[in-house]
Amino acid sequence: MTDERYARQTMLPEIGPEGQRRLLDASVLIVGLGGLGSPAALYLTGAGVGRIGLADADVVSRSNLQRQVLYTEAQIGLPKVEAARERLAALSSHTCFDCYPEGLTERNARQLIGACDLVIDCCDNFPTRYLIDDTCRACGKPWIHGSIGEFYGQVGLINHLRGRHYADLYPDREALCARPRTAAGVLGAVPGVIGTLEASEAVKLLAGFGELLDGRLLTIDLRTLQTEIIAY
Repeated sequence: MTDERYARQTMLPEIGPEGQRRLLDASVLIVGLGGLGSPAALYLTGAGVGRIGLADADVVSRSNLQRQVLYTEAQIGLPKVEAARERLAALSSHTCFDCYPEGLTERNARQLIGACDLVIDCCDNFPTRYLIDDTCRACGKPWIHGSIGEFYGQVGLINHLRGRHYADLYPDREALCARPRTAAGVLGAVPGVIGTLEASEAVKLLAGFGELLDGRLLTIDLRTLQTEIIAY
């Protein structure tokens, strides 16, 4: 860890050298490296998180580039974990990256989540979110949820001190998991905002400062800039 690299962060009394050491010692698993995962991964790497797991089974496509700012046109067709690791490693030599090109699955969830301090949900489907919820509950790990659609997004901290779970927020598991996956429109900046908020919550949690969205859901509509925090 270099003093110069993180100087603008360590000069904040809420973080300081001790908070920066906590970040360096932390391990975070990012599930999904799309629109949400792109800013989340960039800002957590920039903040100095010591180990980041990258889980995604997809490849970079041209239609991703409108919102998935982690990638370039030259990386179209590459596995996202490979393309993301290349970009993130160029940003910071202080972070270790573990790549999981199979994504998060029923088979590997317990191992991957059990080995990290915090999970960041950047996926785009209900079955994976419930898998994260079940596994984090079994392993006693907190996780940060983010989701988006059109001009709208939401973020919250789950399975932390208040003991709230995703199933408390969305109890209709069977119906939600049965929904077909369909492509929908989204303003490119929306996942940028939500993914950045996820990274901010992660830094606060890992460094040990601030008021967290523990058992609460922050929603924002970028058309109107209206926000709301909902306790559940």
